[in-house]
Amino acid sequence: MSKILVTGGLGFIGSHTVVELQNEGYEVVIIDDLSNTTIDVLDKIISITGKKPLFEELDLKNKPSIQEFFKKHKDILGVIHFAASKAVGESVEKPLKYYHNNISTLIYLLEEMTVNKVNNFIFSSSCTVYGQADTMPITESAPFKTAESPYGNTKQIGEEIISDASKVSDLNAIALRYFNPIGAHKTTKIGELPIGVPQNLIPYVTQTAAGMRKELSIFGGDYPTPDGTAVRDYIHVVDLAKAHTVAMKRLLKGDNKSNFEVFNIGTGKGSSVLDVIKAFEKATNKKLNYKIVDRREGDITEAYADTTYAQNELKWKAELSLEDALASAWNWQETLK
Repeated sequence: MSKILVTGGLGFIGSHTVVELQNEGYEVVIIDDLSNTTIDVLDKIISITGKKPLFEELDLKNKPSIQEFFKKHKDILGVIHFAASKAVGESVEKPLKYYHNNISTLIYLLEEMTVNKVNNFIFSSSCTVYGQADTMPITESAPFKTAESPYGNTKQIGEEIISDASKVSDLNAIALRYFNPIGAHKTTKIGELPIGVPQNLIPYVTQTAAGMRKELSIFGGDYPTPDGTAVRDYIHVVDLAKAHTVAMKRLLKGDNKSNFEVFNIGTGKGSSVLDVIKAFEKATNKKLNYKIVDRREGDITEAYADTTYAQNELKWKAELSLEDALASAWNWQETLK
């Protein structure tokens, strides 16, 4: 079995990806510092797959810890790197935290991979690298715009670092530019579990529906979109997780066409915030209290993917609908009561 390291593997996207990797027969070792998740996610992964991934509680900002990790695990063939801070709004308020967490750790990880000759790397990137793109849907060839937030800038810088490293080493890397991951596993054992006030739309929606929040605030009702609210491409987290297994298989088989490849991972369909609310109410028969408030700094008007390249090269496409994702997110929320 190929052993794959998943950093941030107990987080929202990471845990779903670990499940898919184990279902595909990979041996998985997880690194997580538990700063944005809880250790019981490990037990949930085991209960879904019947297999126990290896786990190391480790802070990637501590370089000696990474060095010790690779000395201990000498048979790793590939790395999927999720571990990062990821809230746009928080990054505007705490830019140095984001640069430290997201850039320093990436460099430390790549340095140790180089030393230990671990050459297959998948980077958790984001559609935020495009900023407000000129045309929709967004293709991989769309130019980077000036980042709207420090978070977005860390993803742009991260891709540039990986690209440069791949030119002077044996590194083979794929950056998956996600759009907006939502939903939960069909078992309702794992899902999005924000600590504190949610920074993303869907946990706020489900917490409002559950009565934990008085009302949902929609940031901006005056965007130049059909209903005035911001448009995003919402992808089910299980579809996203499967994209990682396909991408890793591509690298391990040597099917990549260059040392550094990028793919958009989305559904190809844009949905406004009000579209999401309507779809949630339809999928769950729950009415939501909401109000429209001022725009939030760092947010863009619209972003949805052209996924043609991923479909052609990775033979991957999103299969689950917006309603599927929202229903699963609500079923997950119901288990948290």
